[in-house]
Amino acid sequence: MSSAHPHHIIAIGASAGSMEEINAFFDHTPLDGVSYIIIQHLSPNFKSRMSELISKHSKLVVNNAKDGMEVACNEVYLIPNDKFMTIHEGKLFLKNKDSSEVPHLTINTFFKSLAADVGKNAIGIILSGMGSDGTEGIKALKEAGGMVIVRDPQNTNFSSMPASAIATGLVDFVLEPELMPHAIEDYVTIWRRNIS
Repeated sequence: MSSAHPHHIIAIGASAGSMEEINAFFDHTPLDGVSYIIIQHLSPNFKSRMSELISKHSKLVVNNAKDGMEVACNEVYLIPNDKFMTIHEGKLFLKNKDSSEVPHLTINTFFKSLAADVGKNAIGIILSGMGSDGTEGIKALKEAGGMVIVRDPQNTNFSSMPASAIATGLVDFVLEPELMPHAIEDYVTIWRRNIS
């Protein structure tokens, strides 16, 4: 496992039905010194095979997140189905979902903590899904100087999550999942140029 700290962290908010989009995204992700964290809406009793599935589409190491796990370069972290997840000082922290808190706004929770932790080195992505989870999170990311990319709601049957994000007027790019890694690569290249 790599011990290097990522220079950017990409958080992907998605619904349970977004597996094809996630696979299309990871078919095109390079090894470029960033980390990816997937916050997917899953029911508490759902047993996900996402780790196994993404591993078939990516050169990156895929991890099921554990409490206190440090985020490393060129790795993917998956939220457990029955937890809220936050990040602080580059480490992931898990908290049980309270059955009385419905809906579980897991994307907002993680995006807000990411904005507070890495600021302008955060990139938030919203894929398809129902509801508005992620909208408040992208506001926090943009306020901290991060970048936001959203799936085109016209090309999905589950459009309300990306449409709600776009309605904020804060989204940097509206793209299909397979084009998102290229936009991230360009963004990171410009960042590298500016700090060199």
